[in-house]
Amino acid sequence: MTVIVDFQPAFDGDTPDEAAFQRWAEAALATVEEDCELSIRLVDEDESAELNSQYRGKTGPTNVLSFPFDSDIALEPTLLGDLVICVPIVEKEAQQQDKIAEHHWAHMVIHGCLHLLGYDHIEDDEAEEMETLEIQILHKMNITNPYELQGDQQA
Repeated sequence: MTVIVDFQPAFDGDTPDEAAFQRWAEAALATVEEDCELSIRLVDEDESAELNSQYRGKTGPTNVLSFPFDSDIALEPTLLGDLVICVPIVEKEAQQQDKIAEHHWAHMVIHGCLHLLGYDHIEDDEAEEMETLEIQILHKMNITNPYELQGDQQA
């Protein structure tokens, strides 16, 4: 299985490199059997807020937006959809939550990819399933559970 990432850095700032986004997407999509493609667009707060308002009816920017591709047309490779990640929000969250920035980036990409696969966290049981998958994928990359508070982690 091959994962094709169309990387779109529309934000002029310091972010992980394209290879990191590729690794994180491949880790999240390791169970997908067929070749697949997605785009990852890095944006500022204005673009994130505009998309969040337009597509979710919510005010302000958010860390990651997922736009699954929904079509009856069979494409090869399978087109999963688009992730739009707000750079300033992800960086701010990592700092506020006392997380390693690259680990938080990995979590956001994995979280978004799982949304593209149909996972959600609206209901508690769905959230638990999605979080469990995120934790397992991150663990394989030696990244700690993002849902534990820093003070809760054992040495």
